[in-house]
Amino acid sequence: MSRICVIFNPAARGDRAQARLRRLRELAGDADLLPTDAAGHAITLAEQAARGGCGTVVAAGGDGTINEVVNGLMRIPAASRPRLGVVPIGTANVYARELGLPFSVDAAWRVAAAGRERCVDVGVARAAGGEQRYFAQLAGAGFDALAIAALDMRLKKRINWLAYVVSGFRTVARGLPRLTVTADDRRCEGCFVFIGNGRFYGGSFPLFPDAQLDDGALTVCVFEGGRVLDVLRYLPRVLTGSHPKLADVRYFKAKRVRVESAETVPTELDGELWGNCPAEFSVEAGALRVLVP
Repeated sequence: MSRICVIFNPAARGDRAQARLRRLRELAGDADLLPTDAAGHAITLAEQAARGGCGTVVAAGGDGTINEVVNGLMRIPAASRPRLGVVPIGTANVYARELGLPFSVDAAWRVAAAGRERCVDVGVARAAGGEQRYFAQLAGAGFDALAIAALDMRLKKRINWLAYVVSGFRTVARGLPRLTVTADDRRCEGCFVFIGNGRFYGGSFPLFPDAQLDDGALTVCVFEGGRVLDVLRYLPRVLTGSHPKLADVRYFKAKRVRVESAETVPTELDGELWGNCPAEFSVEAGALRVLVP
């Protein structure tokens, strides 16, 4: 078995997360344990582990940790890029759900140690100034990024993921900017723009019901309406994956997507704020080997 490095956040919030980390330390055996000490540190640790000869890098955390580890691994040439393992210890764990990983630390570690590989695509985001960052699962512009920016962390500690719902409705009530989306040979406008590499958003919501991690394309979902009543109308359809049938929803696949706005509008990658529009999104097909059940 090739050497395994585990990257984790030792300050993960919550008793449950800390209990999972303790169990992971017990299971890791001879693996190298690499704790992060600041935002962005996992990028550096993943790159260093790869250049140091690590064959498998395990991201033990939530989607933010996975995003950073993926960005570190993507700095390595494809021929020598390590495999990615995931032990889900986050809030939503969207990417872990997408990969079909178990949520038990013991079972997830067995998957990472067994070494069954799957080649998947990786999303690429580029800002107007040339800055580039990768994303594993999804990107968004406008509504969800604004909600993340306005998130009350004290409320999140009390009610967990429901704090995102509260922040989302507050964001909509304040009014949403209009966005212009240019995707391959198509152009449309809306108030919500989501770009998926996989199917799920915010947990197990099938926002991109026919997306695949290995289809070499991004799936784009644009919601035209921006009022609270529109959100209330969209929500049950998103829960069932039937929103692409709505007349005011644009849903399609594309290789390259550009999002612009006349206002300053933030973007997010894998649930973390990244930059502002204009931004371009594309995909690197089959760029990453991940360990799956």
